[in-house]
Amino acid sequence: MNDEQLHLMRHSMAHITAAAVQKLWPDAKFGVGPVVDDGFYYDIDLGKTKISEVNFPKIEKEMRRIIEFGDTFDKTEIPIDEAISWSKENKQPYKEELLNDLKRSGTTVAKDLDIEELGVVTEGESAIDSVTFYKIGTFMDLCRGPHLKNAKEVTGVFKLMRVAGAYWRGKESNPQMQRLYGVVFANQGDLDKYLERMAQAKLRDHRRLGKELDIYTTSPLVGTGLPLFTPRGTVLRDIVSQYSNQIRIGYGFEKVWTPHITKIDLYKKSGHWDKFGEELFLVTSQETDDKMALKPMNCPHHAQIYASRPRSYRDLPIRYLETTTDYRDEKTGELGGLDRVRSLTQDDSHVFCTPDQVEGEISNLLATASELYSTIAMKLRVRLSYRDDSDAYLGEKSWWESAQAQLKAAVIANKLEYFEEDGEAAFYGPKIDFMATDAIGREHQVATVQLDFVQPSRFELQYIDNEGNPQMPLMIHCAILGSIERFLSVFIEHTAGWFPFWVAPEQVRILTINDTVLDYVSEIKLVLEKILLMKPVKYNEIRFSIDDRNESLGKKIREASNWKIPVQIIVGPKDKDAREVSIRTRDGEEKIKLDNLAEYIQKL
Repeated sequence: MNDEQLHLMRHSMAHITAAAVQKLWPDAKFGVGPVVDDGFYYDIDLGKTKISEVNFPKIEKEMRRIIEFGDTFDKTEIPIDEAISWSKENKQPYKEELLNDLKRSGTTVAKDLDIEELGVVTEGESAIDSVTFYKIGTFMDLCRGPHLKNAKEVTGVFKLMRVAGAYWRGKESNPQMQRLYGVVFANQGDLDKYLERMAQAKLRDHRRLGKELDIYTTSPLVGTGLPLFTPRGTVLRDIVSQYSNQIRIGYGFEKVWTPHITKIDLYKKSGHWDKFGEELFLVTSQETDDKMALKPMNCPHHAQIYASRPRSYRDLPIRYLETTTDYRDEKTGELGGLDRVRSLTQDDSHVFCTPDQVEGEISNLLATASELYSTIAMKLRVRLSYRDDSDAYLGEKSWWESAQAQLKAAVIANKLEYFEEDGEAAFYGPKIDFMATDAIGREHQVATVQLDFVQPSRFELQYIDNEGNPQMPLMIHCAILGSIERFLSVFIEHTAGWFPFWVAPEQVRILTINDTVLDYVSEIKLVLEKILLMKPVKYNEIRFSIDDRNESLGKKIREASNWKIPVQIIVGPKDKDAREVSIRTRDGEEKIKLDNLAEYIQKL
């Protein structure tokens, strides 16, 4: 079964699930039910009735009945006014709302929802004349399709997984619906592998490990989506950001700094206000009439640094880096753990260059990402994210075609595995999205490289070429870690909290067997204090602690292992007499002479 067939089956199973729910709860009201990774979900309103895992067997039984009976998927096209009347008669208020919005606003509604469920038939970009419905049994739904011809064509295996709360259309002011998730695979073996991966994912959940390992916390008094990092978590943040900075500085980037608030005029000029104005936190001054905002991104600020003085072609490329916190008013229903937050720290980079420098600069940025992710043992491939044919993008199409060709050429020149996807570009230019595979096979979008010809044009940025003529530079955006918070959510789960030695918040814990070795522990402490690790973070002192409590060695080892400390140094009377230590790691135990301890740690 190929990917297209599997996608078709998953799309059809979303409707079969909704049909089963309607059979069991005839008063059910339905939102949308798109295909997602590995399966589908459907948003359902059952009033006071709550679906739980206890209900899954009877829902799945009804789904199997529909499949065995062999109901067909019948497509019909209906004028939009007739469709609105149908939704009223059948007491489907969510479908009625979507249809009315489609009638008023056209295909923009479908794009904003980022789903493929709206059955839109148009005679232009905004004109909605009719919509398509699909019917299976007695269940009829607004949908563009396509679907299987018959439910019996569901030859794969499926399983309902969970129910979550979801505000209608992602707005907290809207009713909360029940989002029923299911997975669909070609065969039982693939489903079993998925379930094992999910079991592993549960054990690796960064929200659980973040609390257990004392990495970050949250407070209702601070606010949703605003994580607070503990001393241990701050070490983790600082070291990964230092490493990112170190790599970029090696490629000629220079640090800059910009304030956390700005006049909204900056974002109106850049084009961000029109696209993301609703996501900005607004700030009011008590001294002036300036309308200001917490900065949601850094590129317009860096453009102003570039524009602060005349530039020659001899100055280019100019490379800025800034690791700084930005703020976005994300929807509360989408916030969770470190995946999506309202305060996100980016290792942001911007390059201003001539057209003939673009490919070389992109190659450098591809190299920086490859170096970082190879260090943490995550395999990378890239997605070339292009524009689609909509009017959601700024700039001439000819610019886009040229930019997209240059990005692809750089990726091919660097021999990176890639795939192409329309409609995933930023509004100001195409981009390269890095997709990293973690230890249990999940793929995450991490770093990104974006080519931008819109902001240099809107800010009227210039340099003087070798003939004395003013020219517009191109701008390249890059974040290697992306959001550090989101990167850490991925990194915690990738490592299951067993961080590599160089980045572990606590690298070494000395465990004493009894009090007779305390003087010898002082000698070990002096050795550790003198060790300076040169790579990958310069002058990184060893982070260690001493557990000399009057507790059993077994308890101390268990606690150190629960904290996932990579190196445990066990010290007993025999070790003291032999001038050695017992080293305990995940790979086993060994004896090391005290004189060789510094060299051993440096190798780690």
